[in-house]
Amino acid sequence: MHDLVIRGGLVVDGTGAAAFEADVAIDGDRVVAVGHVAERGAEEIDARGKLVTPGFVDIHSHYDGQVTWDPELTPSSWHGVTTVVMGSCGVGFAPARPEGREGLIKLMEGVEDIPGSALTEGIRWGWETFPEYLDAIAAMPHAIDFGAQIAHGPLRSYVMGDRGADSAPATAEDIAAMHALVAEALEAGALGFSTSRTLLHKSSDGVPVPGTFATADELFGIGRALAVTGRGVFQCASDHLSVPKEFEWFKALALEIGRPVMFNMSQTDLKPKLWRDLVGLLEDCERDGAHVIGQVAGRAIGIMMSWHGTAHPFAGHETFAPLAALSPEARVAELQKPEVRAALLAEPDPKLPFFEAFITRGYHKMFVSADGVDYEPSAEQSVAAIAKRRGVHPREVAYEALMANDGQGMIYFPLFNYANENLDLLHELHQHPRTLMGLSDAGAHCGAICDGGMPTFMLTHWTRDRQRGPTLPVEHIVRRQTRDTARAFGLLDRGVLAPGYLADVNVIDYDNLRFEQPKMAYDLPAGGRRLTQRARGYVATVKRGVVISRDDTPTGALPGQLVRGAQPAPE
Repeated sequence: MHDLVIRGGLVVDGTGAAAFEADVAIDGDRVVAVGHVAERGAEEIDARGKLVTPGFVDIHSHYDGQVTWDPELTPSSWHGVTTVVMGSCGVGFAPARPEGREGLIKLMEGVEDIPGSALTEGIRWGWETFPEYLDAIAAMPHAIDFGAQIAHGPLRSYVMGDRGADSAPATAEDIAAMHALVAEALEAGALGFSTSRTLLHKSSDGVPVPGTFATADELFGIGRALAVTGRGVFQCASDHLSVPKEFEWFKALALEIGRPVMFNMSQTDLKPKLWRDLVGLLEDCERDGAHVIGQVAGRAIGIMMSWHGTAHPFAGHETFAPLAALSPEARVAELQKPEVRAALLAEPDPKLPFFEAFITRGYHKMFVSADGVDYEPSAEQSVAAIAKRRGVHPREVAYEALMANDGQGMIYFPLFNYANENLDLLHELHQHPRTLMGLSDAGAHCGAICDGGMPTFMLTHWTRDRQRGPTLPVEHIVRRQTRDTARAFGLLDRGVLAPGYLADVNVIDYDNLRFEQPKMAYDLPAGGRRLTQRARGYVATVKRGVVISRDDTPTGALPGQLVRGAQPAPE
């Protein structure tokens, strides 16, 4: 008798091969058969009429603090994800001396919009070095697997102290020390190293991430630790417009160290055609043997605006400033007053930096989210277009939208990947062999972005629901976020449904798979806020042979483990 048999589902096995009807048999934490399984299971799941896929592998998350207090690692585990990689974008919490902890919390708060109070109350510190961090989080039970990269921000601060945090040039001794610590981390199980070079990434005090201005000597000195150990991925978040120039060292580093170099690849409104240049540079790297990869989001990287979030059209107004400090209930009560509404609508636009002004006044990119979110809206649906048709200022339309649902209304602002007012570029990029599915930022941007459910979006939008352009085969989309993402980090034991692979499986009611409306929850430590979005349609999620979710509800089982380094393929 098998431990678990999943009966009669339509199997999409993660390889890209055509779907086929089959049973999946599991013993222990491994798949042992895919096909006709005559033997019964101690437990069986009826998957007839359902889609059966490998568990999804999300390679760009920010659970570095949350991993110490949340055994479920939500929202990822709500969306069929069975493995996450954290430590992205040069921020994390190890190595860290006790006196450096507050600075790392401010860094994560500023860069990833995770409430500092939640991190302060929630993180269960019990480490200083990166290997000690891995040991600490490995000892905590979790529903899904998780792996970590060592990040430049904490590394530089640990080695250089205030000089590191203040972006002082690293000396040869500093670089040697960072090299040694990265090698130590990789040997202990780090999946790679991450750095940030974008000025959008700053601490809550407004200080750029340590490493933002690192020299080539520093970057290559650290990167050579990957070559010496033969392990890991070098991941970089760059200013979007400077990526072509950064490619010079991306390529040189990849050639020298013989390891993958990944960068965050998104379209901006300032240079909407730049992504095509990046595709050409990726192909140049491929031709010359440099393993450079672009991480691409599944949809527009979008801000969910609300009265209770980080960004909305009135966030910089003096009239709103005192309301921001109120409880959500008190804030809505004030906003319902006619005199407050009149004052906010009449107040002139405040002077803001370009980026903040673009977000708060870009009414042509704001879309009312009333009953679910349309992630590929047309220009005619924008707040600007609605206001023009009604003959009113766009602020009025925005105010009404935010006041909907008793002040819980939301507006969707597709920030990146939407300069062309459609997702055609992502349709093309997700077919390119030098790109990877990524950038969900699960666990981060708690007050502004709600993209941790991107694996669900990939299935619903790209294979089934898209109206404004062609779709993609379900087999391709499943492979993109299972085998392909797993292999990118050397995790060759997962991402495929075949004998010998980890028994990480999703059983999905594909025809009825859908999102719920995003909402603001206050379930982080210290009552911290975060945008959440659940899915409906995950009949079961299996992790290492154990059912961790049934009918979109966690079972409470916690079979997840820390992933230490690359994992070999089944024999």
